[in-house]
Amino acid sequence: MTSNYRYIIFYKPYGVLSQFTQETPKHSTLKDYILVPDVYPVGRLDWDSEGLLLLTNNGQLQHRLANPQFGHKRTYWVQVERIPDAAAIKKLQTGVKIQDYRTRPAEVRLLLEEPTIGDRNPPIRFRKNVPTAWLEMTLTEGKNRQVRRMTAAVGFPTLRLIRVSIAHLKLDGLQLGEWRDLSCSEIEFLHNLPKTGGIANKAKTSALF
Repeated sequence: MTSNYRYIIFYKPYGVLSQFTQETPKHSTLKDYILVPDVYPVGRLDWDSEGLLLLTNNGQLQHRLANPQFGHKRTYWVQVERIPDAAAIKKLQTGVKIQDYRTRPAEVRLLLEEPTIGDRNPPIRFRKNVPTAWLEMTLTEGKNRQVRRMTAAVGFPTLRLIRVSIAHLKLDGLQLGEWRDLSCSEIEFLHNLPKTGGIANKAKTSALF
């Protein structure tokens, strides 16, 4: 494996663009956190989402992971307005229509306890008479703002979205705004991700950070 390649995971905060170029002073960019030359995100995470972002300077691996044939799993913790019922969860699991596209089957469950995570800055909107709940959603695709559109389609808008894992990679030990290089075993695993289904990965309901 070429030693000049870098592989990094970053715990992206809310309000940070998944790019190094500044388009507007409204948002921070990766340049404000990662002083490593010539690495680029594999995929993206919306500016208003938080969590795990993978970066590398290995263009071949970037292209490979972007190929839908690999379908590697991405797990999110999603805070939604109100408490989804069994019917809504079933719809998310089997697929919902967003715009002109029907989502693939997904692993979705209601978390019985709120995940142990820090507060968001700025905090989510709070309405005294409207409860919230947390879902754990594992997808094998990544359409634009897909998770938010899925929960909205079943009547439970997303308030907060945190990606906690990509395939076998997790945020273990990282604090908000921190990054680290991948271990040799993590890199090897990335290079050996199979096609058709990726790696089974279940985020725990205990603290990841």
